[in-house]
Order: sequence, then structure tokens, then C-alpha cells
Amino acid sequence: MPLLKHGTITDDPWVHVANAEDLPTGLPAIISLDRWQAERDALIARKEALGIRLESHQPPSLIRDDLDRFALVALNFPKFADGRAYSHARLLKERYDFAGEVRATGDVLRDQYRFLHRCGFDALEVSDAEAAAAWKEALGEFRHDYQPAARGAETVLRRRHRRQAA
Repeated sequence: MPLLKHGTITDDPWVHVANAEDLPTGLPAIISLDRWQAERDALIARKEALGIRLESHQPPSLIRDDLDRFALVALNFPKFADGRAYSHARLLKERYDFAGEVRATGDVLRDQYRFLHRCGFDALEVSDAEAAAAWKEALGEFRHDYQPAARGAETVLRRRHRRQAA
């Protein structure tokens, strides 16, 4: 599955591991919150990088004290209309100072990619390799931002005020 990371299409080195599957040796793995809670001590001893997948009903506050154990937090969108993961991404980056990768998975529309980026997502799993180029174009479709965000350009209002003050 291709990965769109920082506006670039790249291969994904991470492996999603189901709860009943063995963890791969020598590869970074993404596990569920349930597995983390059940096998925490054994997973801490693992040498390879570890990521965690949170469903939309699982807020990042559930892993706040363990965030330093994860190189990646994958936030799942069960359907494109469920926007809780946007708030979760902002919490991870702004309130919890998570320095690792925040990744979007699941049902995301192309039109939402720019907003994902502005909310703090670093990467997006794209299911269709041919569509990945179109997803990349979505970042450049708009030049001006009207609302402040976790990341992104200066807003139109701030730009206007700065010009008036000069």
C-alpha cells in the first residue's frame, strides 16, 4: 500500500499486525490499543520500532503516559464523515507534544488531505497506487488559509493585519 508522507509518495516500511498475529522480526509494527494494553510489558522489551493504531472512539489520552514508547500513532477513520481523528491528531501534536509520525488510515476522501496535513497528520495510507498522485496534488490546490491550524501557512487575516501594520 503506498504511503503519502509529507506530500511525497513513498513505500511504507510499517506492518499492520492483527491481535492474533505474531509480530514480525526486524520490521516496525503497528498494533491495536487492545494488544498494547494486554501485552504492554512484552512489547516494551521489543527492539524494533512500535506504532499504535487508535480507532476513532479511542482518544489519545488513553496512551498519553506511554507516547514516548511509540514512533507512530495511526488514527483510523471508520468513515469519511467521522472527524474525531482530526481532533486526536491536534491533541497529539499540540497538547501531548508527540514528535513521532501521526498517520491517517481508513476512509479518507481526497478533498480532506489538505485538512489532514493542517491538523498535524504526517502521513496517509492510500489504498490505490494510481490515485496517490492525485492525492499529492490536493496539497497545492489552495494557496490561502482562512483558519489557524496546527501546521500550515499564515492565515489571510493575519497576513492582512501584518500588511496594515507595516
